[in-house]
Amino acid sequence: MILPKVRDMRLVTIRRGGTLTDANHYLLALWAATCAEHVLYLFESVHPDDPRPRQAIEHARAWVRGEVKTMQSRAAGGHAMGAARNNRGAVRHAAYAAGQAGAVAHVAAHELGAAAYAIKAVRDAAPDGEAEAAGRLECRWQRDQLPDGIRELVIDDQLLRNDICWSVFDC
Repeated sequence: MILPKVRDMRLVTIRRGGTLTDANHYLLALWAATCAEHVLYLFESVHPDDPRPRQAIEHARAWVRGEVKTMQSRAAGGHAMGAARNNRGAVRHAAYAAGQAGAVAHVAAHELGAAAYAIKAVRDAAPDGEAEAAGRLECRWQRDQLPDGIRELVIDDQLLRNDICWSVFDC
């Protein structure tokens, strides 16, 4: 589980009663797509002919550009998660990261799902004894990609949801 039982209104759009602006929602989607794309090679190296995770990432970005509707991005995310289901380890987590990125258009709080699954993918792909260090390095890389407009929000969200995100944000 990556979503809290009580929604953080900072991650709910203004039109739905929260405080998240469209501009910051778009930044969250782009950051999630960047996190997922960073580990996509782990899926594509095993399944080069399965486009679903890449399509989810592309849909997240297309949603930001106004080229696809929210539900199209969400559906692409669901298809990427479908690609994950019959896999294990890094391959599975990389596809889930892409699926979560696609879902950010629908629910902004999926942004941490993309990041957390990407970290899990890196950990699982690391050589024996190097998983924790690889995960911390990926976490720091992700934080370096954060735009200023959402940096404080995301890092605070990581602190609040770290326990339900497998403690991957201890970096």
